Amino acid sequence: MRLYALNKRQFVMVFVIFFICFGITVLIGIAGPPIIDTVTHNLTSLTQPDNNINMKTGPFTLRTPPLSTFHQQFWLIAHIITDNEEGTKVEQSFTVSVFIGGIKGEDESIIQSDNPKLDGLTHNRTRLLSCKKDCSDLILLHLGYLDYTYYIININFHGLEQQAHFNIKNIIFYLKSYNTSFTKLEIWLRFTFLLFTFVATCMFAHSLRKFILRDWSIEQKWMSVLMPLLLLYNDPIFPLTFLVDSWVPGMFDGIFQASFLCALLLFWLCIYHGVRQTDRRFWKFYFPKLLVVGLIWISAITLASWQEYNELQDPTYFYRLDTNNFMGFKIFFFTVGGLYLLYLLYLLVRAYAELRSMPYFDLRLKFMTLLMLIVLSISITITVLRFGRAALQDNFVAELSTHYENSAEFVAFYGLLNIYMYTMAFVYSPAPNAVFETHFKDNPGLSMLNDSDEEVHYG
Repeated sequence: MRLYALNKRQFVMVFVIFFICFGITVLIGIAGPPIIDTVTHNLTSLTQPDNNINMKTGPFTLRTPPLSTFHQQFWLIAHIITDNEEGTKVEQSFTVSVFIGGIKGEDESIIQSDNPKLDGLTHNRTRLLSCKKDCSDLILLHLGYLDYTYYIININFHGLEQQAHFNIKNIIFYLKSYNTSFTKLEIWLRFTFLLFTFVATCMFAHSLRKFILRDWSIEQKWMSVLMPLLLLYNDPIFPLTFLVDSWVPGMFDGIFQASFLCALLLFWLCIYHGVRQTDRRFWKFYFPKLLVVGLIWISAITLASWQEYNELQDPTYFYRLDTNNFMGFKIFFFTVGGLYLLYLLYLLVRAYAELRSMPYFDLRLKFMTLLMLIVLSISITITVLRFGRAALQDNFVAELSTHYENSAEFVAFYGLLNIYMYTMAFVYSPAPNAVFETHFKDNPGLSMLNDSDEEVHYG
């Protein structure tokens, strides 16, 4: 591997270039547009004096601004302002009735189609109005893909009119969708990283052409799997999202991303175990790791598919309202995630305890751990800056997208994973003057125990 041929200066330069490339992606994100476009409908300012609408019942009729597939998704959020005194807590269940109609182009006639969400039926949902100083926002509906130019939305409240201990002073409706400028940035970003990944994958495969498979290290074998998965992570079919009026391209995008991220989790487990283990039979070595990571993958795919399926049947569906299933998924996800972290920590400690005095293996451990910690630290920092203390609460699925204020977090995280993979592909590829080593080089039992790490690698 090229890792063995790097001197101290080159080793430092690898990390310097890594941070420079990451810094460039952050600057691109900072200069980018806001991710979410918001149109505000203030009910008080829109209501005419001679058209008194009962704030507790409605009806409230809204028309969206012109939408296209470049807006990607649509949310309708209601912020209710009451006259309750500060410190007084109000909790009241009520029913929200939503009728949705679609308009194609400039045709003013409302279309009713075979699509269940636009079939002319009124969708009813029980919601909880919770207010203390301010009322919590209510996500009334979410459309995962847009197949009409305009949407006419009619909203009615049932169950609040009998409550006399508070009055609704105003309702502010927020119509949110993706900024089309951000969508264009996302298309170009994905295409650029897709092109770089294709070139990096071809170069990595070309560098290994002279070596038979048994002479590949475990890192090289895994990189030959991760690089094609990175191509899928960058989603070569992403443009179909804007060319086809269907939820299918979006579903595949979610599957591709979940598959790559779970493969990366599996890679870390296999590396820390495989670097000190030569017996890598499937049932003994890979099966326990596949079981843990596979449960994470299944839970992520199921949660996203479950949300998508229910929204296709009813766009007013909100995952938190399905309390039992949502909490069950949430507990399961965090339980399996905690199990994974404990397993990874155990393998990391065992690897350092057994191999820290061995040249080659010690260097491999230091590099993979340092780079992994950098990636995890930046990812956790982005998550904390993005969600704050709510990072471990209810930020799942559709609600995630409404928290973006600018494109810096998205571009930074997306670029981080790509640059991480390119760095590993460079370091783990064979050096230009690499000799044909035997597969015994990957055996810790045959490491040069009497040589120091400095003598072997840096002369």
